[in-house]
Amino acid sequence: MSQSQIQEQLQQLKQGQAFSHQQLLQASLVELPITQLMDRITTEMNDNPALETASPGDEEENNLETLDVLDDLDNPDDFESRSEREERQSALDDALSNMGRDDDELPVYHGGSSVAEEREEMVYGESVSFYDQLKEQMGELDMSDHQRYVMEYLIGSLEDDGLLRKDLGAICDELAVYHNVDVTEQELLQVLQLLQTFDPAGIGARSLQECLLLQIDRRDPSRLKDLMTKVVESYFDEFTKKHWDKIQTSLSLNDAQAEALFRELRKLNPRPGASLGETLGRNMQQITPDFIVDTLDDGTVTFTLNNGEVPELKVSQSFVDSMKEYQQNKDHLSRQTKEALLYIKKKVDAAQGFIEAIKVRRHTLTVTMRAIIQLQHQFFVDGDEASLRPMILRDVAEKTGLDPSTISRVSNSKYAQTRWGTFPLRHFFSDAYVTESGEELSTRQIKAALRDIIDGEDKHRPLSDDALKEELTRRGFPIARRTVAKYREQLGIPIARLRR
Repeated sequence: MSQSQIQEQLQQLKQGQAFSHQQLLQASLVELPITQLMDRITTEMNDNPALETASPGDEEENNLETLDVLDDLDNPDDFESRSEREERQSALDDALSNMGRDDDELPVYHGGSSVAEEREEMVYGESVSFYDQLKEQMGELDMSDHQRYVMEYLIGSLEDDGLLRKDLGAICDELAVYHNVDVTEQELLQVLQLLQTFDPAGIGARSLQECLLLQIDRRDPSRLKDLMTKVVESYFDEFTKKHWDKIQTSLSLNDAQAEALFRELRKLNPRPGASLGETLGRNMQQITPDFIVDTLDDGTVTFTLNNGEVPELKVSQSFVDSMKEYQQNKDHLSRQTKEALLYIKKKVDAAQGFIEAIKVRRHTLTVTMRAIIQLQHQFFVDGDEASLRPMILRDVAEKTGLDPSTISRVSNSKYAQTRWGTFPLRHFFSDAYVTESGEELSTRQIKAALRDIIDGEDKHRPLSDDALKEELTRRGFPIARRTVAKYREQLGIPIARLRR
């Protein structure tokens, strides 16, 4: 990885640290599929009495000019400072008491049933292997051929549980001796760090401790996150031996706080690879699509968002009325009344922010799916894999005006139901293979053609990679024999003598 790329990543990290709470909320909601969004809304409504479901005919806005009422309070700075001190004192209790309702744990990280699995909506799709799912995510990154080759080798070196137990120096030696690829340990580490950003969290960790820390690091900044990190970093031996009493004493937690913290720590997954569905024989998945795409006979393609049971939300009218009353009597407010007003304003602000984040999510998903359909229109018309053109995150980002990271969040864990089946959004993304003449070909098109050739070959006389190369060239895909072998391996197809 070049110095400029490293500086760009550091710059992006610094920018990410400057995100507001509202931006983080919007980003987290954009990433959720429909079933988890419904769970998130339920959690938010349970936590915030100012957030309610809207009935038909309700006003969308609740006279929100009352939100500036605090500006007219006597000595607001002194009052808020005291309140902030009180909040800091109770921050640990609040965080730990609410831990059981945290929404950033995606079902993909854990086994067992979930709300999504209990729903009646079921569509059928073809499952892919652990390695294929990681390689699909790799296809969304802008990497050099050298980095891509190293990344593929790292993925192939992972254990079934998703961890990397080979020493980086040994991997460098293997690449040099057996594959004629020179890579330094530092370069290998940089590629590994990219792999560790893949889903689910913990993939590519070199130890159980690193695996758990990678999962904790995905959480939003909070006191809870700091405590979990401290336990795994500083009390890992006690943690693995379940010496909860020692950890509780060292962190000065009461019984309720300790129990809540340990319950959350036990949610961490020591085998992230297992949660990618390594069972290749399973060809049915229970999926609720986020988009319903309809293709008419004349080639017109339309789509709708699947809103499922997501309710329309509003700010509670009783909270708005209370703020109006306080505003009308702002010159005669007691200290107790001011405290009540601050509580109400905090809840109303949070409710408004959540409603706005839901709207942003709806808009972001709409413009992203519209762009995907425009770029891959032919596929939605004929359902032919060969119709999928090269498309990466940046292509959709340029068409929508959104950041590639936002497109990645939308594409992650979401599905589109089409006339030709139900597909993960990642299905529509693929790299381009550039021929010697400069022509761009979709790697997915090439793989589809390769699979078609092999499916139709004489199984008594299967085609060698050289013969496959010649047939692909005849079909308009002039690629090298080495590339044929690579794509064949990615498709999980053995060499010719093993296909008899």
